Amino acid sequence: MLRDEQLKTRWEKLQKKLSDQFADGDILELDAIIYLIGVQELGQLHRRFKKDQKIELMHIAICRLLEPYGYYEFGYYDDDGWPHFKILEELPNLKPGEQSVLMKEAIVHYFLEKSYIN
Repeated sequence: MLRDEQLKTRWEKLQKKLSDQFADGDILELDAIIYLIGVQELGQLHRRFKKDQKIELMHIAICRLLEPYGYYEFGYYDDDGWPHFKILEELPNLKPGEQSVLMKEAIVHYFLEKSYIN
């Protein structure tokens, strides 16, 4: 239970900090934070993206976030600088609530690793 409370506290702190920085205080939801991570990982911060590219950015973020869990491994950068990942292990079938907790945990871990939060 303590771990769940710590995750909840860290998630709320992270969500507020990102929302203040990128959304003028409007609360960013999970998908928006995943998108921001994708943009960060691509490294092309001041570029406009088409709809299909936004989906690809979210895929990049999910791969990067789940890499420490052993689901993906970085493969290579293509000629346009987009990272590609290899699937190491299929994701388990999770209920939507379980998916959300896994992603929040992975996002918090990512931002702890980047020293954006503590």
